[in-house]
Amino acid sequence: MKRGRMVGVILVIVGCLGLAQIPVKFTLDWAYQGPQAPFLVALYKGYFAEEGLDVTIDRGYGSADAVTKIATGVYDIGFADINSMIEFNVRNPERALIAVAIVYDFAPFSIVTLRGRGIEKPQDLVGRTLGAPAGDASRRLFPVFAKVTGFDPTAVNWVTMEAALRERLLVLGQVDAISAHFFTAVINLKAMGVQEEDIVVLLYAEHGLDLYGNAVMCSPKLLEERPEVVRAFLRALTRAWHDTLADPEGAVVYVKQRDPLIDPAVEVERLRLAIQVCMLTPDVLERGFGDVRSERLIRAIALVAEGFGLPYAPKAEEVFTGEFLPPLAERLPKR
Repeated sequence: MKRGRMVGVILVIVGCLGLAQIPVKFTLDWAYQGPQAPFLVALYKGYFAEEGLDVTIDRGYGSADAVTKIATGVYDIGFADINSMIEFNVRNPERALIAVAIVYDFAPFSIVTLRGRGIEKPQDLVGRTLGAPAGDASRRLFPVFAKVTGFDPTAVNWVTMEAALRERLLVLGQVDAISAHFFTAVINLKAMGVQEEDIVVLLYAEHGLDLYGNAVMCSPKLLEERPEVVRAFLRALTRAWHDTLADPEGAVVYVKQRDPLIDPAVEVERLRLAIQVCMLTPDVLERGFGDVRSERLIRAIALVAEGFGLPYAPKAEEVFTGEFLPPLAERLPKR
């Protein structure tokens, strides 16, 4: 029986038997775009439902906002920057979260500017004006980037703006540079007619910040009280991750199903860039979807603690657990 028909049969059986599905409220980090596709694939292809979960997905408004909403119980599970979570946990230990699956193995944090603005290296940002929403993950991590690359993070001027205006104000010259996930800014600028060769990207990871990026996270209380929900969520997401890697165009169909206003061609390009750089890395090829290398995570936590001026660096096991991931054989990318 074909999988699509099988899903339908399963759902009919569930309905006929009156078996209640477990409601799960989930938040994304940002708007409905190509890189968020795996979650929508899992939803619309029925993978969550097959696992007995009734998942509702909402768009996000930045990782800092998503972390706060998960920690305060507005959402059960979410997708956000693990580094913003680390900072939140140290400052709010009574509401600390834990990551259960890494989605962006290579962090997409960056500063983006245009050729001719005189910014070719991080130190060129001193005295310049940068723009971004207040909750933007790259902006939140800018102090870490500045300290690692050798300049005072307070030596730049920040302008807070709506995300929809970020690239436009850069093109208009109202800011010298912007902070953003690189695949968001680059694709948006190209969609506005900026030539790729005129876009300058300072990737944090290429300047000494080997950080993990976005992860699936929840409260330790959820892991303790409903571990089967987290395992089921990650099984469904792993299936959708494989589907997304195999067919980015097909995955973006489900993004458009959620937001009819997106441009599929733009989002496919954005998704392909995220897969190429952030999702299908050498570590993922070896360790599969969702996992970490403990020594790398320990170094990343130390960098974040130093950059944010945190009073201590949490232990790796307080930041991430791989206990709820599917077996390795199910998480390895298909060759």
